[in-house]
Amino acid sequence: MVAPESTTGTHAAGAARPGIHPEPPIDVHSPVAEQAHDLAVARKDILRIATAGSVDDGKSTLIGRLLYDSKAVFEDQYEAVERASKGDYVDLALLTDGLRAEREQGITIDVAYRYFSTPRRTFILADTPGHVQYTRNMVTGASTADLAVVLVDARKGMLEQSRRHAFLASLLRVPHLVVAVNKMDLVGWSEETYEAIRDEFTAFAVKLNVPDLTVVPISALHGDNVVSRSANTPWYEGSSLLHHLEHVYVASDRNLVDARFPVQYVVRPQSDAHHDYRGYAGTVASGVLRPGDEVQVLPSGLTTTIAGIDGPRGPVEEAYAPMAVSIRLTDDLDVSRGDLVCRPANAPQVTQDLDALVCWMTDEPLRPRQRIAVKHTTRTVRGMVKELQYRLDVNTLHRDPDAGELGLNDIGRVRIRTTQPLFVDDYARNRVTGRFILIDEATNATVGAGMLTAAG
Repeated sequence: MVAPESTTGTHAAGAARPGIHPEPPIDVHSPVAEQAHDLAVARKDILRIATAGSVDDGKSTLIGRLLYDSKAVFEDQYEAVERASKGDYVDLALLTDGLRAEREQGITIDVAYRYFSTPRRTFILADTPGHVQYTRNMVTGASTADLAVVLVDARKGMLEQSRRHAFLASLLRVPHLVVAVNKMDLVGWSEETYEAIRDEFTAFAVKLNVPDLTVVPISALHGDNVVSRSANTPWYEGSSLLHHLEHVYVASDRNLVDARFPVQYVVRPQSDAHHDYRGYAGTVASGVLRPGDEVQVLPSGLTTTIAGIDGPRGPVEEAYAPMAVSIRLTDDLDVSRGDLVCRPANAPQVTQDLDALVCWMTDEPLRPRQRIAVKHTTRTVRGMVKELQYRLDVNTLHRDPDAGELGLNDIGRVRIRTTQPLFVDDYARNRVTGRFILIDEATNATVGAGMLTAAG
């Protein structure tokens, strides 16, 4: 894989370099340029990645290596990191650990999002903290991920934190899991060490029902098996980490069966030319919608057909996740923000009782009888915590039914009663309509995140 040549840093984009003749400027607003842009966007899908690992396993260094080797780092950025590095090697972790506390302590605290691209795919990468103290940050970063990368130090093997990260990834239904066995150079590129970690992790992943597991031996510091295959691992027959990220198949992970369209905004232009236009804007959560399809609007339960679907550049023949579109209906129904468009024969569950695994994200603990606001897709309702069934130990998977509250970073099974019905699916079936956030009504702060599960 040849990464695109960088046009950043000391060489401005479009500037002539020695021996290179600049081409005439392109009109970015011309029809040809717009078609080329649309084609490029259409051909390159987006992969959302969450990374996790124990402290000092090298997550930030690995991300820095991916950014640097894929030419996603400005030259002046690299020079600044080079100056700040203290050892014999450039500390690429400084590219992602931006908080002063992170640099001082040598750990990742906040979720840092980084973006880079190759000719085949665009990546959104969340560098999530490894420490148990920041479980909530990992839940935030992994909740929308297509793939999770868990780093394991080859010298230490699988630790309690490694198991916890794998469990959280499976709990959040991340479809693909990659175990990067890092610092292989410090164990002499031992095939036996790699195989021992691979076998132990594979056995643990079976218990978690991980659908897709890949194990890669790497050295993030030196770049072995990160972007290209390394000569230090002739016994390893798999691909490099970046090659796997480029080619992992994620299209089948999306739910294309259950049509779900939460209405975010009602579009009513005031101009005379479009005074009859009424569209319902939002992002398709799952399924496929086409003009002429019979649909049902919840909570009213009224049925109609789709008259047309408009995208950012005009009408479209079909809409699917995660497209943002505006839907026009044949009949003039009362539809507002928070309503949901679905198929009459395939509707979500309409309920006021929520059974969910909740990750608590604030210092003030969650307790039974507590009043709270629930935001599910585009609908926000008031609710109350009816019952805390148990608190889950994410390290041992032990359930504590005697727990009276959920503290900061705790995960537990909770029952919530809402004042108005919500339109929900199990999180295992639909990661968009199966999740919600909890909001403190007094401060308007997000205090928890929930994943809906089957009652019982």
